[in-house]
Amino acid sequence: MRSAAPAPSHKHDEHRGANVSVREIQGEITMVKLFESIAFRGVELSNRIVVSPMGMYSAVNGYVTPFHLVHYGKFAQGGAGLVFVEQTSVTRKGRITNGDPGLWEDGQIDGMRQIVHVIKSGGSKAAIQINHGGRKSSQQRAFRGNSHLTDRDIEMGEETWVPTGPSDVAFSDGFQTPIPLSKQGLEGVRDAFVATARRAVLAGFDVIELHMAHGYLLQSFLSPLANFRNDEYGGKLENRMRFPLEVTRAVRAALPSSTPLFVRISATDWIDGGWEIEDSVVFSRELKKLGVDLVDCSTGGNLRAGSTNANLGRGPGYQVPFAERIRCDADIATGAVGMIRTPDFAEKVLQDGRADLIFLARQMLYDPFWALHAAEHFGLTGNFEKWPEQYGWWLAKWGGALRANGESLDGVERYREAAE
Repeated sequence: MRSAAPAPSHKHDEHRGANVSVREIQGEITMVKLFESIAFRGVELSNRIVVSPMGMYSAVNGYVTPFHLVHYGKFAQGGAGLVFVEQTSVTRKGRITNGDPGLWEDGQIDGMRQIVHVIKSGGSKAAIQINHGGRKSSQQRAFRGNSHLTDRDIEMGEETWVPTGPSDVAFSDGFQTPIPLSKQGLEGVRDAFVATARRAVLAGFDVIELHMAHGYLLQSFLSPLANFRNDEYGGKLENRMRFPLEVTRAVRAALPSSTPLFVRISATDWIDGGWEIEDSVVFSRELKKLGVDLVDCSTGGNLRAGSTNANLGRGPGYQVPFAERIRCDADIATGAVGMIRTPDFAEKVLQDGRADLIFLARQMLYDPFWALHAAEHFGLTGNFEKWPEQYGWWLAKWGGALRANGESLDGVERYREAAE
């Protein structure tokens, strides 16, 4: 199993914004990078906190539902600088599950536009991750098993279909064998990514991200564990990168010049003989040449043995070294992900120059107001000034009463003492 070696940090930050938050520690004024603004092309984020794309598997025939409005709206209210809408399929048969949202047809734009409105009304910028599930398509929703579809799933009304991929190799036991994509099929997928990106712009999204991680279609072309082609799209690294780079080039050309393009990658397969960090550095350099603005550095997912959810020691920031290595060696902005839970740790990642943005996923599900709590933690708001004004007025009075009684805002110690 491979991992990234530590690398020297960047000394410059070409994306740094003008708005700087400071705090006083023992009489010294210190910048809080987590709350520095940062700009990519024509989009300025008010802070470095990003709500990572997280599959909720709750769409109906690719159309979003009221669940999504509430789900994404609360993250914007919670103060994140950028909120990502989950992996959104570029084709109907490119869905991972029956519950994936899509933008493969114009009718799906309006629902996404409503989500964008809710996110921006909360003060955040709106992003979307677009994806094709490849050989991992036509599987169970995560909360119903996260495996291949069963007879019981079909009885519950789940649709099944034959997936496509780079080669005729199934993702895992029980999964369907994918149909290898022909050159004509590859062109169709590329064009679907372009059409979906254009619809995302029409819906009002500020940032577009291509999903090239976790064993889905584009990442499965990159990895020698999934790509066994013998044409110009398989074999050596240059060939395996070819199709993902073709998609990137086409999408970048279709986007307005002011719209940032991010790419999420699996920086390593975590399996010997698979995709490794050295490959990711080479790939990231090519992405930068094509106009990609940031590499969102996740890992694993190409095989069950290398999943970030399986049999790995996942300590705090276990994927941060990959963001640091790519930022340094490919000279491109990166996003750090993976078990980043506390404001202090997130701040240290940024202060040490290991990444440019902090992506939070399950921590945000646990605490959608993580960003506002982080601002309170750093003393950047003493009386809930950064909270939605409808909340702040009430919380300021509540907080004042608690402090007058000598209580902490969470009240944990007082209630524990009362219980004892």
